[in-house]
Amino acid sequence: MSPVPNASRPTAIPPLRDVRAELRALTQPDKARFLAGYFKTGKGQYGEGDRFLGIVVPQVRKIARQFRLLALPDCRALLQSPYNEERLLALLVMVQHYASGNPAEEEAVFHQYLECRDRVNNWNLVDTSAAYIVGPHLLQRDRSLLYTLVESDGLWDRRIAMLASFAFIRNGEFVDTLQLAERLLNDPHDLMHKACGWMLREVGNRDAATLEGFLAQHHAAMPRTMLRYAIEKFEPEVRKAMLTGRHWQRQMLSK
Repeated sequence: MSPVPNASRPTAIPPLRDVRAELRALTQPDKARFLAGYFKTGKGQYGEGDRFLGIVVPQVRKIARQFRLLALPDCRALLQSPYNEERLLALLVMVQHYASGNPAEEEAVFHQYLECRDRVNNWNLVDTSAAYIVGPHLLQRDRSLLYTLVESDGLWDRRIAMLASFAFIRNGEFVDTLQLAERLLNDPHDLMHKACGWMLREVGNRDAATLEGFLAQHHAAMPRTMLRYAIEKFEPEVRKAMLTGRHWQRQMLSK
């Protein structure tokens, strides 16, 4: 007798309408209003025009696992949705396709991501996807794309470039992260200061001397938010010295 299929392990490509129905069943108007404020969707704000159904991320992730066989064309269709959660689900499924796919499937996911990146247009969407699609795809390839994106006028292009480098950091490669961060020292947006500081901190988690070398050269020019994020794991007295502009390298060396 054939084993009964596990309901949690789908074998057939689900229809897009079922995915949308599952999401809409979880809509919470009060939560949607909160998320619209949290993700700065007002006029002139970074998430202007973004809309929410009011679904928490763990629920979106659960549905993404349930419908992980959703076809790439359907993911592309979901990326055109005005609702953040639908775009998030599409990206989560694309990440799963990339992680489990053969080289041709990886290539298809990567190119679809780039073609649709204007819909990867809030920080949660970038942070969920860039380090798991763009970064891994460029690990063994030319990385000049990131240096093009980091010079873009588009905030999300710049954040994609920075977050993609997380894949290199996890692979023990730090040069691109440092070079991208250096190019972003004068970026006008706080979201980029946070992204750069976060990635620099991840470098420091793996190689403290590399981070300290970058800080020795650039800490005086770094936006305060970038610096604060980068040194979050430092000893309190060193953090205080750096943030107040006092000499700090001797303290680092005496640890």
